[in-house]
Amino acid sequence: MLDVVIIGAGQAGLAMGYWLSKSQKQNKFLIVDKRARVGEVWRERYDSLVLFTPRAYSSLPGLALKGNGHEFPTKDEIANYLENYAKHFSLPLQLETDVNKIKEEEGFYSIYTNKGTILSKQVVVASGPFHTPFIPTISKNSSSDIYHIHSSEYKNSNQLQPGNVLIVGGGNSGAQIAAELSETREVHLSVGQKIRYFPLTIFGKSSFWWFDKVGILKATNQSVVGKRIQKLGDPIFGFDLKHLVEERKVHLHARTITITDKKVEFENNQKLEVQNIIWATGFKADYSWIQIEGILNENGQPIHTRGITNKKGFYFLGLPWLHKRGSSLLLGVGNDAEFLFKVIDKEC
Repeated sequence: MLDVVIIGAGQAGLAMGYWLSKSQKQNKFLIVDKRARVGEVWRERYDSLVLFTPRAYSSLPGLALKGNGHEFPTKDEIANYLENYAKHFSLPLQLETDVNKIKEEEGFYSIYTNKGTILSKQVVVASGPFHTPFIPTISKNSSSDIYHIHSSEYKNSNQLQPGNVLIVGGGNSGAQIAAELSETREVHLSVGQKIRYFPLTIFGKSSFWWFDKVGILKATNQSVVGKRIQKLGDPIFGFDLKHLVEERKVHLHARTITITDKKVEFENNQKLEVQNIIWATGFKADYSWIQIEGILNENGQPIHTRGITNKKGFYFLGLPWLHKRGSSLLLGVGNDAEFLFKVIDKEC
């Protein structure tokens, strides 16, 4: 019987492991993850991915990310950092372990995996919100001649067939991929609302440095400022896409509403024949494996207050706006993990 099992060995799970390893109670804990290597989620992302948070705001507690703090790390740099982090603190890991089901027993939790059942007094779900790639059903009406791929599966332009490419979705991933592909082919970008741009740097300092100084990073999810930021959603960080649109190197379109054969129709009635589509349309969370009454709402989303559920010993970590803007990011997940650690440590 373990004291704590952490599900997920990404930044949230590792940060939780760090704090548990500092406990004076010698808690018996384990971090499980379905992948074969720590940092694999980052390694699987597209080759050109660069974070919009600088190194100074891309570290977990106890170990700083090496390099110029004002520059922006690559995805492989972060993957290696996470792997080194786990090794540096000798965190107990069990990889290639897929959790199929969690059930509540009398005074403990049964965690059913492909490697057997693990029993634990407490559980921290740190698997993040990005589980199943979401592709709209309209894609099913398209011609088989169109090459479709979700942004999570995209690595580089070599995957695409000759011809133009339509990127559906106006988030930062879609913007970065559009900018990259505009160097070699005709690129179209379909968005559902007007794009807001925000500079990566202001007067030589990262935007996140300024967010920190003016208190935005301290705004909680229930504060006036926090609610306003959540309502607005994330902007596109940097002006690369803006300039490319102005130069007609990326062609901007309204929301994609239908696909018939090889033609895409947009909300403003424009039509476009395409050869490739990259769906930068986000993910669906899937917590169906948590078979505990009262943990999830009618939409299958976690019910919690700052990661604490109504079930003793069951917690969530690493969700967007779990407490603050950085709760799902490297820059903020460590603080949330420390808060939950104090709760967990009292109960152990």
